[in-house]
Amino acid sequence: AGVTKDGLVMRMSDDDFDQVINTNLTGAFRVARACTKGMVKKKSGKIIFIGSVVGMLGSAGQVNYSASKSGMVGMARSFARELGSRGITANVIAPGFVETDMTAVLEQERKNEIAKAVPLGRFCTPDEIAQVVKFVASDAASYITGALIPVDGGLGMGN
Repeated sequence: AGVTKDGLVMRMSDDDFDQVINTNLTGAFRVARACTKGMVKKKSGKIIFIGSVVGMLGSAGQVNYSASKSGMVGMARSFARELGSRGITANVIAPGFVETDMTAVLEQERKNEIAKAVPLGRFCTPDEIAQVVKFVASDAASYITGALIPVDGGLGMGN
C-alpha cells in the first residue's frame, strides 16, 4: 500500500497519495482530536502516535507514506504545546522494520539487505514496539512530550 508500481513518484496518482495521507495522518488526527475532549476534562492523558523511521528518512516510492508519518511528528508536537498545560502528553513512536506479515513477504535477500543497514542487524519484534508504547503510556514517562522515539535498531540515528 502506497508504493508505486515502479517506484517513481511522478507516477503516483493523486488518489494513492490522498488515500495514504487520509488513512495515516488525517485518521490519526481525528482519533486524537476525539480523545482529547475527555482528557481535557480529566486534565490528564497520553496521545501516542505510531510513526515510522521512514517518516524521517524517506523511502523511494513511498512519498505518501513518508509524508504521512513525518506529519505525525509536527502534529504530536502541536498537540504537546497546545495541551501540555492540561496534563496531556503527545509523542510519536517510530518503528523501523518490524517482523510482521507485511515484511514476511519480502524475499530473504531483501530482508538480509535491510538487516545489514540496521546497526543491530535484525528486524524489530512487535513486542519490542509494545514495550515502548507501554512505557510511554506509563507514569514513568509523564515528563516526556513532543518526542520522536525511535525503535529502529539504530537505522535512523540522528533523526
